[in-house]
Parts: sequence; C-alpha cells; structure tokens
Amino acid sequence: PHVFPKIPLPLRNTVETYSAQVKSIAKILLAKMATALKIKPEEMENLFDDELVQRLRMNYYPPCPQPDKVIGLTPHSDYTGLTILLQVNEVEGLQINKNGKWLPVKPLPNAFVVNV
Repeated sequence: PHVFPKIPLPLRNTVETYSAQVKSIAKILLAKMATALKIKPEEMENLFDDELVQRLRMNYYPPCPQPDKVIGLTPHSDYTGLTILLQVNEVEGLQINKNGKWLPVKPLPNAFVVNV
C-alpha cells in the first residue's frame, strides 16, 4: 500500500522515497543518540514509538513584495521528539527561540536541520 495514496503518482513516488530515506536517517540518529547515552538503540526507538511515526509537511512561501506583511507559521514548539528539516534554498525562514529571542537558522547547502 502507498503511504500517500491521494497524491498524483509521479509526486507520490518521490515523496514516498524521500519519506523512507528520512526515516532511515532518523533511525541512524536515534542509534547515535543511544550510543551517546549508553543505552541500547532499541530502547531509544521505544522511547519515541514502536514504529517511528512519521509526519511530512511541505511549506512554500512565495516572495512577498511587502516583507513587513509576511505571515508564516505562528511561533510554536515542535511536538515531536525529533524533527528533520530540509530547507531547499538560502532563505532564512526557520527561527529558534534562545533565551526568549527569536534567532534565524542559517540554511546550509545539502544539509538537514535536526531538532531534538
């Protein structure tokens, strides 16, 4: 069965491949975290979920001619234990809250941002 049955086939294949690869990265990260914490990788995976539940979200914000009127996502904390984010351009859209101040996360080419 397809993970995303309602998406048109060419995009569905791409999204399902991407989703499987990100899940693989998550398992590797959890195993590395387990090693650092001196616990078994299975114990770490069990802390997150039996089957590593995965959610995929794609956001696109076209350029706005009036930057002061831009509205993105409202400030929030990710509710998951592990977030793997791919920014596909050099636009600084992601911010983190450090000591009450919102700071931009500079995108790195060919890199994921991982939030634990």
